[in-house]
Amino acid sequence: MNYLIHQLLNTEEINLIKKELEKYPQDWEDGKKTAGSHASMVKNNLQLNRNSEASKKNSQLVNKKILSNQLIKSFSLPKRIHGIMFTKSSENMHYGRHIDNPYMSSGRSDLSFTLSLTNKNLYKGGELIIETMNSEEKFKLNAGEIIIYPSSYLHAVNEITDGERLVCVGWIESYVKSTEEREYLFDLDAGARGLLAKYGRSDEVDLIFKSYSNLLRILGN
Repeated sequence: MNYLIHQLLNTEEINLIKKELEKYPQDWEDGKKTAGSHASMVKNNLQLNRNSEASKKNSQLVNKKILSNQLIKSFSLPKRIHGIMFTKSSENMHYGRHIDNPYMSSGRSDLSFTLSLTNKNLYKGGELIIETMNSEEKFKLNAGEIIIYPSSYLHAVNEITDGERLVCVGWIESYVKSTEEREYLFDLDAGARGLLAKYGRSDEVDLIFKSYSNLLRILGN
């Protein structure tokens, strides 16, 4: 499965966001409002109104953190981060099996992400389920961790049986559409950076970076 899990936010940033979100209980609304026709039938959660000040302010923070993270940039090759929203699920809430819309008003969805704002031991259930053709994996994240995965995968969030799950979700439009091609580029970049760190600059490393850059020019859009 082609996904990345990474610690994006520190404790101070998490607490700052949660404090802001708790200020405006009136801005939380039914999550069905932003779901497509099929997804709305299986979606049962709450989300912060995207036009609220708290949503706009903290969406900008998340966007900035993603774009400044070298590992995430190498993995996802982000052209645009869009559709960011904050959602929460309490007891008996869930989000059934669905696929994200390929094109949204805010951009194309090549990659989806979930950023946890709640430690996984503070709620029961609520696992993120991601399916591929031959496998199914369950994920529960620590506060501040982000998981990024292809939007082409079917996924779901199990029912919460106790506690509350607070997350930030959104989508990435990548310079490279293909999951496989992004993986090749990621491996090349990681390998070149590893060699550079271990042995320093060399003609061979320069050639790898040259090939990486030129492949990105060919594959990018």
